[in-house]
Amino acid sequence: MTSLIQKQRQSTRRLAYSIVLAALGLALSPMSIPTGIAKISPTQHLINVLAAVLVGPWWGLAIAFVIALVRNLLGTGTPLAFPGSMIGVLLAGLLYQHWRSDWLAVLGEVVGTGLIGATVAAVLVAPLAMGKSPALIAMLTPFAISSLVGALLALASLGLLRKARLLSADE
Repeated sequence: MTSLIQKQRQSTRRLAYSIVLAALGLALSPMSIPTGIAKISPTQHLINVLAAVLVGPWWGLAIAFVIALVRNLLGTGTPLAFPGSMIGVLLAGLLYQHWRSDWLAVLGEVVGTGLIGATVAAVLVAPLAMGKSPALIAMLTPFAISSLVGALLALASLGLLRKARLLSADE
């Protein structure tokens, strides 16, 4: 019985965190920087690392998808937001889930978004969804910088939240 109650509490907590993170990501989405055909958003990477740590890779993936979809519908994002955010949060979440290291979540976000997501965006999404074929380096540089800045902000935020005892050591 206790196990069932704990699982329900955990699911409720994940849902609550997910709603708050998605809302925060949307509220902060106007703070994007146009760079060629992309609109980089360090706040999205902040949300991604927080999601990776707080709710895990699959809930984080859902959060990133919702934010990218709504940003595109509102005109504050581009189709490049899908691979940029979703691959980063998935890798960050998987690394955090396995090793419980904030630094590995940061690394997962930067590699997932800055390298893999940028490559997918340049090679697949931009040509197919936007009719443009940017040079790979034109995508790698802004995606990597944006993901690094946002991920480091998340690292600092997690440290502050833990220091204030608003998060337990295993979150």
